[in-house]
Amino acid sequence: MVVLDTSVLIYWALIPDALSEQASTAIAAAEAIVISSISIWEIALKVKRGKLELPLTPVELVAKLKATDRVRIEPVTPVIWLASVDLDWEHKDPADRTIVASANLLQCPLVTSDLAIQSFYPAAIW
Repeated sequence: MVVLDTSVLIYWALIPDALSEQASTAIAAAEAIVISSISIWEIALKVKRGKLELPLTPVELVAKLKATDRVRIEPVTPVIWLASVDLDWEHKDPADRTIVASANLLQCPLVTSDLAIQSFYPAAIW
């Protein structure tokens, strides 16, 4: 099982050539691919604000993800929210904190191209 951060989710679903070889291998080998629901929110918000253009709508992206057997879109639970607050990390982005907390609680690797996450989360893959 691996957790994907938001940018890696976009790469994996829409631009697979943007993935590093190690990221691509880890995702291909994973029995389950976990997506935090905060990534869906983050993508939809960026599309709405004109900061991200996708070849499909966020609704279509979610449908595509749900049609993939190995994908689990996980809700952000109170346990995850509280764990994100408890991270001993100065990073202020709530989406990144939530994704890291999710991976940490699941005790699994987090696939990310984000250098701040990589330097904080020991099981980061890129």
